[in-house]
Amino acid sequence: MGQVEAAVEFAHAQGPRFVEELKALLRIPSVSTLPEHAGDVRKAAEFCAEELKRIGMDNIRLIETATAERTGGHPLVYADHLHAEGKPTVLCYGHYDVQPAEPLDEWKSPPFEPTERDGNLYARGAVDDKGQMWMHIKALESLLVAGGGKLPVNVRVILEGEEEVGGEGIASYLRDHGEALKADVALVSDTEMFAPELPTLCVGLRGMIYTEIEARGARTDLHSGMYGGAAPNPFIALAQVIAKLKDEDGKILIPGFYDTVQVPTADELKAWTQLPFDEEHYRATEVGSVALTGEPGYSVMERTWARPTLDVHGMPGGFIGTGAKTVIPAKATAKVSLRLVPDMTPAESFGQYKAFVESITPKGIELEVRLIHSGDPIVVSTDNAYVRAAVAAMREVFGKETVFVRGGGSIPVVGDFVRNLKIPTVLMGFGLPDDNLHAPNEKFHLANFHRGIESIVRFLVGVGV
Repeated sequence: MGQVEAAVEFAHAQGPRFVEELKALLRIPSVSTLPEHAGDVRKAAEFCAEELKRIGMDNIRLIETATAERTGGHPLVYADHLHAEGKPTVLCYGHYDVQPAEPLDEWKSPPFEPTERDGNLYARGAVDDKGQMWMHIKALESLLVAGGGKLPVNVRVILEGEEEVGGEGIASYLRDHGEALKADVALVSDTEMFAPELPTLCVGLRGMIYTEIEARGARTDLHSGMYGGAAPNPFIALAQVIAKLKDEDGKILIPGFYDTVQVPTADELKAWTQLPFDEEHYRATEVGSVALTGEPGYSVMERTWARPTLDVHGMPGGFIGTGAKTVIPAKATAKVSLRLVPDMTPAESFGQYKAFVESITPKGIELEVRLIHSGDPIVVSTDNAYVRAAVAAMREVFGKETVFVRGGGSIPVVGDFVRNLKIPTVLMGFGLPDDNLHAPNEKFHLANFHRGIESIVRFLVGVGV
């Protein structure tokens, strides 16, 4: 029995244990954006490091990202196994941090108590990205057991705890210590399949700028009866500003914003039309709205994969408690993000956005526009041996040919791999469109968890051939 067959057999036999281990990791509320969970984020990092050591990886360590200038950074987890002389080196990436779980009352089971229902595992982080990251670790364990402690390729593992807050720590590490992650290809499993049972490689991701607009009016909160009609209201001001950022068709009104947008090729657009996509099912089941919105003249896939967007995520401030309080708040904040596409850059796009927002500041209001984090858009090449190895691996597992899609989300580190390491990235994910990423009742289809492990096993063996 060859190493791949032995590894797959081991993974199948140990599947229930793999799931229970994943559940233990999912119970750790490693919410990277909330300071009160900093200890939990570190606990999740230590959990992953201990498992990498247990399965037989080498040089396991936590890499601190906090500095005197940057407090609160969460650690990277590093491991390697570099004993396959003459073979390529694969850099396996994942992230162990998760989004906040709110609103908690919309979860059918507690977000940090993983629960199996109908063949799915429900928990915050189940698919984004703890479950998919765990596939990498379990594929490596299976290959190490099957190979008597040897892997068919050289492997480096890098796991981060800040992907959900922009990935500043790993970006800085790659700029300063890129040689420590030297590899021939990066493998990322943080994307989804286009449809159930359809093997998918993501070949493009949108970039992002995440911002805050703070509006300040009076020196202090004021009684709306005594001062309403004379004192400026920061919430009204923010609403006026936001209303001027997009028109009713979804077109962004920032001057020059679309000037560098790269249009997909005719071949890519044609390929998208051949994907199994039901717009009405997408509207009713995935989105759950009475109608879809967005720029006229573009398909849903173009609007979500290849067009820039602007969205408002929250407007904290003022009084939001039960009952009434007639207050004009002294300040209010809007959290606004913009998704970018090739060839847009975060720096130029933020500059255009900031200048436009400041130019439409309402009377009596002071505005501050802050950049929280950013990431570049990316389109990856499909013409290399690593993509061919991924296609062959998934063909063996799913019995179907792979489709190539773009993703509407952002994974900042992919651009960093291209710029700093000068290596291609294979985006081989196993989530599903209805897995509720960043939403209540996030899940991972357990059949895909197991098939993902087998696919990664076959991919790593294929790269080493």
